[in-house]
Amino acid sequence: MKTDTLPPSNTSFSDSKSHYEILDALRGVAAIMVVVFHILEAFSFGDHRKQIINHGYLAVDFFFLLSGFVISHAYDDRWNTMTWQDFFKRRLIRLHPMIIMGMIIGVIGFLSYTFPEVYTLSRDVSFGRVMLVMLIGFTLFPLPVSMDIRGWIEMHPLNGPAWSLFFEYIANILYAFLLRKISNTVLAVLVALAGFALVHWAVTGPSGDLIGGWSLDPLQFRIGLTRLLFPFLAGILLARVSKPGYIKNAFVWCSLLLILVLAFPRVGGDRLWLNGIYDSLSVIVVFPVIIYMGASGTIEGKGLLRIGRFLGDISYPIYIIHYPLIYIFTGWVIEDKIPLAEAWPVGLLVLVASLLIAYSSLKWYDIPVRKWLTERFMKKNKKAITNASGLPPTSNQNG
Repeated sequence: MKTDTLPPSNTSFSDSKSHYEILDALRGVAAIMVVVFHILEAFSFGDHRKQIINHGYLAVDFFFLLSGFVISHAYDDRWNTMTWQDFFKRRLIRLHPMIIMGMIIGVIGFLSYTFPEVYTLSRDVSFGRVMLVMLIGFTLFPLPVSMDIRGWIEMHPLNGPAWSLFFEYIANILYAFLLRKISNTVLAVLVALAGFALVHWAVTGPSGDLIGGWSLDPLQFRIGLTRLLFPFLAGILLARVSKPGYIKNAFVWCSLLLILVLAFPRVGGDRLWLNGIYDSLSVIVVFPVIIYMGASGTIEGKGLLRIGRFLGDISYPIYIIHYPLIYIFTGWVIEDKIPLAEAWPVGLLVLVASLLIAYSSLKWYDIPVRKWLTERFMKKNKKAITNASGLPPTSNQNG
């Protein structure tokens, strides 16, 4: 089993920018779907065709598209006053504190439960090697297959989803040094080429889907790049050329459509290419439509607004901290052969615990640490720190 979803990538907006509150909330909707996907994955171990929330892995592609959109929206017109060093400081302050927290939770989980039947390498790993993997994980540098300590060949075996943050950082580097400078025409050509590569892999690949990217194994690394390039490039292009209008009840419709795409059953049976077409159409057509709709509305009603803000707040924390709990849950289910009918209360507990840990980490660790880092390393922006959390009043409290 492999983890296959990306962290929600959040981006700061200047005060003059429109705040796409629905996009923040959709990030949270997708993140919770990821947790449910991973909980249920334990009961289809090794056979994604039997997965109940079957296309939950496409959340990673949605996050990459959303990342390209919001980064372009936030930063395209700011480079006359901002250096690439400023840009990377902002991104590191926003993303990296929770990466460290995820690794710490991951090492606690690893040392608590090994489940050698499921995690074949875990029984023979020394404490020192685990600590080394954790320290490297703090930097987000990917581990080669030779340093695996679990048996799933993950580049971050203490917290699998960190693979997608690694590709997110690659996307940020590409944007800062290249993509922000190119014309829309050149960008459109790159989008078309990346889209062709994505469809080709989804339709002709051995599994008929876009699953993969979590390893430095050459094939897995290729899948990760293929999944990154089209949605991230398309998100930038969408932000540059689209002019959002107004769509009533956009939050509700976007949420329902996103949940439907991610939960849709496997397509085509043994005709794997049919599911590849489904994946391709979801990423190339449906996800851009969802993001356009989300950018074209506001969350209406105080109740929905509170829900939306909560979803936006916990979207990144729950993504980056939940998988250590999934390792334990999956190991228990498989090691003791527990059926879904008996395990679902524990699975529900995993979901609730993920929400609680994510919210606690956000309030008592992530926000204070980002506030301190912002004041320490972004001194010229200290006047922007005006809201109750101590961070700029920007999308999803990004620094």
